[in-house]
Order: sequence, then structure tokens, then C-alpha cells
Amino acid sequence: MPDVQISVQDLCKTYRVSVRAEGMLASLKSLGRREYQEVEAVRGVSFEIEAGEVVGFIGPNGAGKTTTLKMLSGLLYPSSGQARVLSQIPWERRASYLSRISMVLGNKSQMLWDIPPLDTFRVLSEIYRVPAEEYRQTLDELIDLLEMEPLLSKPVRNLSLGERMKCELVAGLLYRPRVMFLDEPTLGLDVSMQGRLRRFFKEYNQRHGVTIMLTSHYMADVTALCSRVILIHQGELLYDGELQGLASRLAPFKLLRLTLRNDSAKPNPEICLPSQVEIVERENTVNNALKQMP
Repeated sequence: MPDVQISVQDLCKTYRVSVRAEGMLASLKSLGRREYQEVEAVRGVSFEIEAGEVVGFIGPNGAGKTTTLKMLSGLLYPSSGQARVLSQIPWERRASYLSRISMVLGNKSQMLWDIPPLDTFRVLSEIYRVPAEEYRQTLDELIDLLEMEPLLSKPVRNLSLGERMKCELVAGLLYRPRVMFLDEPTLGLDVSMQGRLRRFFKEYNQRHGVTIMLTSHYMADVTALCSRVILIHQGELLYDGELQGLASRLAPFKLLRLTLRNDSAKPNPEICLPSQVEIVERENTVNNALKQMP
């Protein structure tokens, strides 16, 4: 039997937002009577993720990716639908649930800026009641994997974006969660740092079998880590399957332009191509040039 750790059925989230036209008159009217409209951020999304999977959760801006992750991590209540993560309902926010999941946001920080990372790690270990020996062992492993020994004694405000991202990952993994929600973890990082974090995610997943749900606009993150992707657009699920299958669906063929060396002894050479290849257009510029010669 498969060990399903994330199960989502017909999950929906609708926001009620205030709207008004531009101009002073509209501003005055809104003081007495506000107008609202409903925005469907997530519309009936359903999927399952098994233990140890690394799944890419992709889509354009405003597709509903972050909203879905916030519901699965317990930060938001859904408008309707059901979800279970590690056999628990996320928005009940039980301590037994929160201590087994982690959410890392590329544009949010949980580090205290005026103190070194080690002090924040110690505070988090007390909050999550991590035994001292386990804390030291986990911290040493993460420091080694992320190569961040020189960063530990510097105030967080003095670290670069990539260095702070390393600290965020350590903070999210100190208590060994079984499920990780990663929302744009490589946002704003240089190419070298992105590559290092991808290698870290891959190795950590292989070592501990943690289930990872990753959102990213960098397809290099998805192709390096995820064999399966879930694509949503305007809150609706459009695709759930292998990454290669999505590529075949979005680009069912490739258009190649071949330039061949001319052989004067064979003015019309035959090109041997596989049977599934179709020649769309063919030009013989050399022969045309010869015909125009006096």
C-alpha cells in the first residue's frame, strides 16, 4: 500500500476583496459604502503525494500556488474541500502536526536580524523541544551539507541573500520535519547559489526521505529535483504527472533547421531521416545560385 502523506480533495479558497474606481469621488463614496468582489484563488484542486516524493507545484503568477501551500501548512482556512497531511487536518494547527512539517518562503524570513544564526537555532530547538544531542547532530549535518560554518557567528543582517537562505533552511529542518513546503526557495539567488541549494535538497531528500512540495518559477529547480509536476492555472489543476509528459504536451514536436555541406558531384543529395520526421520545407540555395550564373 502506498504511504500517502498529502491528500487534497476539491480544495477551494475564495477571497472577498474591496474594489473601487479611481478618482476622488470614488474614494469618498467608498468611505460610506464599500464594494466587494469575490476572487477564486483555488478552484477544486485534488491530488495525492506519497512519502519521499519531490513534487514540483508550478504555474504562472497568481495561479494559486502559494495559497494552496498556506492551506496545507495551516496558515489559511479553505472555503471548501478537504485536505490531510500526515493524516491530520492542517488548519486545525495541532502541535503534533506543526512539529512534523516545515514551510520555507523565499521572500519571508524567520531569522532574528540582530543576532547570529546560532542563537536563533537555539531558540527554535527549545520551541520544538529538540533533545540536545539530536539538535547538535542535526545542526552539524546541515552545516556540513550547506557549507555554512563561516556564517554562524555573524549577525543575520550582515549576511547576503544566499547566506540568509541557507540559514532559513537550517531553521526549517532542525526538528527533522517529514514534509517540507518550499515556496520559491531560490528566489533572487545567483546561478551558483541556486545550484548549491538544488544539490542540498536532492541529497537531503535521499538521506532522510522527506516529502517535498516545491514551487518555483525557475524551471531549472523543477527539472533538477522533480520527476513529477502539478500544474495549476487560475486556481484550477491542469496537469498532474511526469515532467517529461508535460513537456511533450506543451511542445509535441521540435523544429530543426539543418544546413548540409554541398557536394558538387551530387547536386541533389538524399537525406536519410527517421520515419517519424517530416520535412516541412527544403531549400537548395547552391543549385539556385548555379542556375542564375551566366
